[in-house]
Amino acid sequence: MIAYTIRRALIAIPTLFIVLTITFVLIRIAPGDPAEVRLGDYASKEAVEALRKEMGLNKPIWIQYLHTLKDLLQGDFGRSMVNGRPISKDLIRSLPYTLELTLVGIIFGAVFGIPTGVYTALKRNTLADYIGRILSLGGLSFPTFYLGILLMLAFAIKIPIFPVVGAGDFSNLTKNFYHLFLPGLTLGLIMTAYVTRMTRSSVLNILNEDYVRTARAKGLTERKVIYIHLLRNALLPITALIGIYAIVLIGGSVMVEIVFSRPGLGKMMIGALKQRDYTTLQAVMITFTSFVVLINLITDLMYGLIDPRVRYK
Repeated sequence: MIAYTIRRALIAIPTLFIVLTITFVLIRIAPGDPAEVRLGDYASKEAVEALRKEMGLNKPIWIQYLHTLKDLLQGDFGRSMVNGRPISKDLIRSLPYTLELTLVGIIFGAVFGIPTGVYTALKRNTLADYIGRILSLGGLSFPTFYLGILLMLAFAIKIPIFPVVGAGDFSNLTKNFYHLFLPGLTLGLIMTAYVTRMTRSSVLNILNEDYVRTARAKGLTERKVIYIHLLRNALLPITALIGIYAIVLIGGSVMVEIVFSRPGLGKMMIGALKQRDYTTLQAVMITFTSFVVLINLITDLMYGLIDPRVRYK
C-alpha cells in the first residue's frame, strides 16, 4: 500500500508539470496585457513598457517559463501582476472556502444519493422508483448556476431564511454553516442525482447475485442482506463515481462562488482571468490540479478498504 501510494504521488509530478506548461502558454497567447490592465487605458506607452520590463514580460516566453518553474520548485507562487500582493496569502485565505463548499456538496450527495438509490432499486418499477428516476434526471439536467439562482430566489428572497451573499466567519461555526448551506445544497443536489442513478444501477446488478440469494435463504433479515452483503459490494462503483464527481464539484464551485458571491478559488480565478493576472491564474490552476490528483489517489486507496480483494502491487 505504501509503495503504491508513493508511485501514485510520483505520477502526479508530470501531471502538474503538463498543466503548468499548458496554462503558462495559453494565458500568454491570449489577448490582453497585464501592464495595460494595471495602469489603465490612459497610460502612456513609455509607462506601459516600463511596467512590462518590471514584470519581466519583455523577456522571451521561454525565459519567463524557466523563471516561473524555478520559483514554483522553491514553493514560491510569486506576486500578483495586478496588485503586487504575494499570491500565497490570497490562496491561503481563499482555499478553505472552496474546500468546505466542495466537502459539504460531497456529503449532501452521499447522504441523500446512496439511500435514495438503494430504495429505488429495491422498489424497482414502482411509483417510488419512477419518482426517484425523474428527480435524478432533473438534477442531471440543471446547470449548477441556474439551480443556485433558483434556490436563492426560493430560500433567500421569497422566503428569507438564508443569506444571499457572503461566506460567514470561520470563528463562528454556526454563522459559517448558515452561509454555507445554500451553496453546499446547490452542489449537493447535483451530486445527489449522479449518486442516486449509480447506486440504483449497482444495487440492481447485485440483487440477483448468488450470495444475495444465499443470504436470504439462510433466513437473514432484509436489513442485514442489504447493509452487510448488498451495499458493501455496491459501494465500489459508487466510490469511484463520488471520486470522479468530487473533481466535477471542484469545477462547479467556481460558478456557485460567483452566484453566491463567496470568496474562494473560483472567484479568485475569474478575477485573475479578467485582469490578465498570469501569476495568480497559474497558481490557482496548479492548486486545482493538485486537488484533482489528491482526490484520485484517495479514491484508489478507498478501493482497498471497501473491497479486500483489491490488491496494490
